[in-house]
Amino acid sequence: MFDGTRPGELVESAPPRVTLRNAFAHPFDSAIAAARTCYAPRLIGHEEITDKQRLNIGAATFYSGHHTVYQHAHFEFGLENISRQFVWSFLHAHPFYNSEQQSQRYVRLDRPQAYVPQDGEQTALFFNEEHRAIYQQAVVGAWDSYRKLSAILVNDAREILNDIWHIGPMSHPKRLQKIERSAEKRAIEIARYVLPVAAFTTMVHTISGIVLHRLWRMCEASDTPSEARLVVGLMVEEVKKVDPQFFERFGTEPLVERPEWQNPQRDADGEAFAREFDAKLNGKTSKLVDYSPNAVRVMAESYRAVAGLTESQCSDAEAIDRLLNPARNLYRLETLNVGVHAPMMRALQHANYTFAKKISHTADSQDQRHRMIPGSRPLLTLADTREPDYITPMLLAANPRAKEVYDRAMHDAWSAKNQLLDRGVPPEIALYLLPNAKSIRLYESGSLLHLIHKWTMRTCFNAQEEIYQSSMDELAQLREVHPELTKFIGPPCHIRAGITTPICTEGSHFCGIKVWLDFPNITRRI
Repeated sequence: MFDGTRPGELVESAPPRVTLRNAFAHPFDSAIAAARTCYAPRLIGHEEITDKQRLNIGAATFYSGHHTVYQHAHFEFGLENISRQFVWSFLHAHPFYNSEQQSQRYVRLDRPQAYVPQDGEQTALFFNEEHRAIYQQAVVGAWDSYRKLSAILVNDAREILNDIWHIGPMSHPKRLQKIERSAEKRAIEIARYVLPVAAFTTMVHTISGIVLHRLWRMCEASDTPSEARLVVGLMVEEVKKVDPQFFERFGTEPLVERPEWQNPQRDADGEAFAREFDAKLNGKTSKLVDYSPNAVRVMAESYRAVAGLTESQCSDAEAIDRLLNPARNLYRLETLNVGVHAPMMRALQHANYTFAKKISHTADSQDQRHRMIPGSRPLLTLADTREPDYITPMLLAANPRAKEVYDRAMHDAWSAKNQLLDRGVPPEIALYLLPNAKSIRLYESGSLLHLIHKWTMRTCFNAQEEIYQSSMDELAQLREVHPELTKFIGPPCHIRAGITTPICTEGSHFCGIKVWLDFPNITRRI
């Protein structure tokens, strides 16, 4: 099935590794001290906390739902040997975290390193050696396709970049070297679409104490319950080494009854859902399905409330211009994203927009990092399709040889996944073989304040292709319903041109195209 794999090549796998890199010295006593401070005439220190207070105040705050006191303590973890499926389906499926994750866009993955279910009594019942061989062969085959596509696409990427940067016989060697590095990165960025979501990743992951409690309680409510329970369990154990009472005083256990799985298992039809969803998109990557119809009026009123102005002093049009025009609102030029801290900018919180969108698993992994624009993402174990269902980037679509390798890789991935399902392997395991290209269909909502930040970042030509396209779709539809809001929305260069320098905030990563001269009409080629 998987021609061309390296003879004897094996999947490199290992148990997850969790390291507690940084932590509060006294997380539990600090929480109790914070709780006492609420009712004390002075600041209470952790060294003042007694056993009686630990028992009474701890129980009173935790079991009554007054959890902010447990949010002060933060824990910085190093996570290794965890799957990208686990990260997407669970770790990054909520807004309360911070991660710095190894990038498949910029890091070449030379060896097949991926999650493989560990041996154990339960695993032996439904994932025997024959199943394991099918699983590992599929992973190795995906990596072989990745290598092939990386080699094929680098030539196409180089050709486009040479044209953009006007490379010729007299070009400086350092300029040529920069183009070559960029071409290689573009090639692996696209080749990664064939890699399985089982692929390992490494990250620094920081969360508060109460979020860790929630993750432990909810660790089985995702597509990866076994991996999640193992990894979060290790995180909890690391915290217990610092302060056992932070968890042991409450005895919280994971929820095992998950309402999402009670009825849909009998009724779910992944193919029918996909057809219906795609028909509603009508060819778009992202479609506006709901919005605040009185957004302009409400934001203008909100601005006047902040500034203490009457409508006769500041019309709606004037208020919107003061809010969005970067020549008049210097907050728009800040790269620190200070919007939620700026009194006048908070007026943009009152306009909300909801989009239905379809992007790949790998693109959505980046998209979900915009945590203030939450999405309702699918449980793939309930929305699985028998037929290949994937996104094809434009660089691949333009090269027949690459497209042939790519389509074969998609067919092989679904074939192996289906083969495991037909042999009784649970979807939780079989779906790890799905490729990064797997189509994800979701609904996403956000206020204009947070959408503007996202659109500023993701309409830049350096943004991932799919997120760029969905952002452009969203802006075009905003232009249809609220045209007065879109004049000053676009990439940083569009906002800054003629007002401040540098025009491009990407520095040495400048895309090579003066996008600001004709945004949004300019065409992106790579």
